[in-house]
Amino acid sequence: MRIVFAGTAEFAVPSLRACNARHAVVAAVTQPARPGSRGRPAPRPVADAAGQLGIPLLQPERIRSRPAVEEVLALGADVLVVAAYGQILPRNLLDGHRLGGVNVHASLLPRWRGAAPIARAILAGDPSTGVCIMRMEAGLDTGPVYARRELPVDADVTASGLTATLAVAGAEELVAVLADLDRGMAVAAPQLDDGVTYAARLTREDGLLDWSARSAEEVDRMVRALTPWPGVTGALAGVGVRILAGRPVLATEVAIPGSGGTVSDPAGETLASSGATPGSVVRIEGESALVATAAGLYRVDTLQPPGRRAMSAAAFLRGRR
Repeated sequence: MRIVFAGTAEFAVPSLRACNARHAVVAAVTQPARPGSRGRPAPRPVADAAGQLGIPLLQPERIRSRPAVEEVLALGADVLVVAAYGQILPRNLLDGHRLGGVNVHASLLPRWRGAAPIARAILAGDPSTGVCIMRMEAGLDTGPVYARRELPVDADVTASGLTATLAVAGAEELVAVLADLDRGMAVAAPQLDDGVTYAARLTREDGLLDWSARSAEEVDRMVRALTPWPGVTGALAGVGVRILAGRPVLATEVAIPGSGGTVSDPAGETLASSGATPGSVVRIEGESALVATAAGLYRVDTLQPPGRRAMSAAAFLRGRR
């Protein structure tokens, strides 16, 4: 089967490799090169993988433009496979392929339609998520689903770790769906009308931390979901720092002498902040700092001050004193 593959981010690379191993990928369509941080080019995972595999690369500025659509359709592919591409594809491009467009989406549709399903699932505290292989249509991730796989969201998983897991699962499901499509046996089920949520694109504002408005568990979800992009920035000792790693503090892990507010239940609740002002450092423990939140304590392990390298929370606070 002849395939045009459209993708940009790291999530798409396992699917590209799986397609190339079993079919003829006649071109990889990816976003144009963009500047990254500190003047370096932004990562180009699909472009780099296509180069390694010897797949011709197309990088239209706007996939909806007439020249871009005509160039892709001229390749005569049977199906258009899309994974983490980053642009909305026009209907005439989907309809111009014999088997239409097939999308690898990192959520259990209809939950978390949109641009940032993995981060939104972690931020919401979802106990599970997954991948869906969907037949593309004009709506935003509204098409019927060929296959889905559900996976747990572990309590300590990060966005990058979950992305890697879901990328592999998506590639495996994609291979099976493409085989069924090739045999004329694929069946897509319409999405349910209930349970629709939208995963809005992440912005820098998503990473702004107000200690007084977030519990320790919510701070933890932010750090795990929003690192490395857009990052979580909150005030500590009067400085806006980027929090790189940490975790909620459980009642069984530490006691605060004389606080009178330590949770004693050993069932895993977060340690109470004992009335401390949210954002204040309650104590230093090793190279970490225990910081009060709206509900509970959050242990900041690693942070990055503005314009400086990453360091332990304790090292930063020593410098502040």
